[in-house]
Amino acid sequence: MQFDDNAELDTSQVQDQRGGGSPGGGSSGGGGGAPSGKMIGGGIVGLIVLVIGLVLGISPNQMGLTGNSTDTSPRTGTAGGLAQSCATGRDANTQEQCRIVAVVNSVQAYWTNEFRQRGGTYQAAPTVFFDRPLRTGCGNADPRTGPFYCPVDRKVYIDLNFFTPLQTQFGAEGGPFAESYVVAHEYGHHVQNLMGTLRAAQDGRTGVTSKSVRVELQADCYAGLWSKNATMTINPATGSPLITAVTPDDIARGLDAAAAVGDDAIQSRAQGRVTPDNWTHGSSFQRQQWFTTGLQTGDMARCDTFG
Repeated sequence: MQFDDNAELDTSQVQDQRGGGSPGGGSSGGGGGAPSGKMIGGGIVGLIVLVIGLVLGISPNQMGLTGNSTDTSPRTGTAGGLAQSCATGRDANTQEQCRIVAVVNSVQAYWTNEFRQRGGTYQAAPTVFFDRPLRTGCGNADPRTGPFYCPVDRKVYIDLNFFTPLQTQFGAEGGPFAESYVVAHEYGHHVQNLMGTLRAAQDGRTGVTSKSVRVELQADCYAGLWSKNATMTINPATGSPLITAVTPDDIARGLDAAAAVGDDAIQSRAQGRVTPDNWTHGSSFQRQQWFTTGLQTGDMARCDTFG
């Protein structure tokens, strides 16, 4: 995966609330968009300490594993930070935090164009970098939550340290595009929130055909849509694509990450057996299948996991 060295990055789309970081200058994100404060994505994986919760389909804040007797005050760090470190695509090619900024820019540019073509208006959502407990519109969260989207404050939350256990504890090959898949998946939930899909799909049920699984698989399909169009998505600041190359190996790593976070794969590691009645995200095969559907068709209409 390669970024245009001369492309300008927009760090205002990322809010850095890491303990040693600084604010990225992002917007406040919007309010209200869903009737429930449930974290969507749960995260997309969650760490081993939360595997049981994911197997049972229980969000981390419902399990009481986040925010208990911990300091959840907002953290803004020192001045400078991302705006100084992540100025161009050259920085994205050499620094992980800047790469995520660039992916956020690209994903949101894609959806801005997609909504425009459909006669709508995309509402941007900031990504929040965090590495310790903090308050969100969906309740308290900490790094054990894994990456997630909060439909109440319309923000994507990511602990960059998460990408290491994605490899070491979940067996994913990792790499820049595996990380990009995670980001694109979470923004898929934001798109669902804007379109009213999340509101209609919250019934609290689990299982292979549950709405929870269908929501997650559609987000995978939306991630595939962006992946197909990543090198054709124009960076508004430069008028040219921010991402210049996505290789077959990149796609393979994205598919590998999708398989690693399938419910059956997580259950097998956590409890030694597969219990489909408790699925909340879909099997490894399903997740790869729907990511591929978006990737191959590039057609949002083909991402109808509810039809």
